[in-house]
Amino acid sequence: MTLHTKDGKLYAGDHLVLKGWESFSGFYWFGVEEVEPGLWFGYVQGAEEEWGYFDEEEMAPLIKAWQIWPIKKCDLPIAGRRR
Repeated sequence: MTLHTKDGKLYAGDHLVLKGWESFSGFYWFGVEEVEPGLWFGYVQGAEEEWGYFDEEEMAPLIKAWQIWPIKKCDLPIAGRRR
């Protein structure tokens, strides 16, 4: 599975990426569906690349410490690691 840009928008496979985060450690989280407020299903590029659930509340301490930050919507189409 790879990330790709189509019509100026970022896709993970066939799924439109709605929101993204990146980190100093090189991890990326791409939310394709907000299951409930703050709980996302999406594609994660970390030590492994995989689909799963992640919670913004659990990310909050790292966001406050500037170790993880939201990716600006205008930067989403070029975000993440590409093969």
